[in-house]
Amino acid sequence: MTPEIDDAFEAVEKEYGVGSIDRVRQMLDPARQDRHPQQKNAKWILPGLSKKPWHDPYEHPETAAVVRAFEAGHADIKRELADAWSLNRPSFTDYEHYLSTQSDWQALYLFRDGAPVLESAQVVPTAYRILDEYALRTATHCPLLESHFSTLLPGASVKPHCDLWNFSINLHLAVDIPEDCGIRVGDETREWVEGKCLLFDYSFEHEAWNRGTGTRTCLLVDLWHPETTLAERAALTALITEIRVLLGDSQ
Repeated sequence: MTPEIDDAFEAVEKEYGVGSIDRVRQMLDPARQDRHPQQKNAKWILPGLSKKPWHDPYEHPETAAVVRAFEAGHADIKRELADAWSLNRPSFTDYEHYLSTQSDWQALYLFRDGAPVLESAQVVPTAYRILDEYALRTATHCPLLESHFSTLLPGASVKPHCDLWNFSINLHLAVDIPEDCGIRVGDETREWVEGKCLLFDYSFEHEAWNRGTGTRTCLLVDLWHPETTLAERAALTALITEIRVLLGDSQ
């Protein structure tokens, strides 16, 4: 670790108590990592979190509030998204995943590079407002990642992969779902139900596809894993931010 990380960890423990970030320290020791086989390609595994690929969207009060707000706003979100797709296509860009960039996977960002994308407040106001009120202001959103509309064009697929870590989980609000679309996380394949949310741990191997004839759009929101503590969130934010600075990397 660097002196900056040591100082950050010391500050967290001064605020939250000695031992409050032991799991974060254990995460940094490869010999002590305990991971599910389907998490083998994830970079960071915080120990002690439930090893399950799918989460009940309504199980944890913290994440349930975000889920219910997005589901309640679905009709307006879908209408504004359709207007953006037809009238503000430059707002969408090729999605830049840390593994690849795909032109058949389009994204409209609401939060990126550690900050809200202010321009999106005019393009998709309902989604932006709900994200701000229920995820950003409550610190339920993981600031190390992003939030965006994810549009798979007909025939597009996302290859099987593990994302970087398990201490945040991914919310999918099904905005516009044609037939013949699906997502697999771990060993279980599910279909999106328009207007409803899925919640899953993307450190598990997962893939998605659109084999239909229309565009498939979900709103993706990265939330802190509900089993992480405030102390761990503070330490993890400092840790990953410093690592990115050192690597000159946005991931």
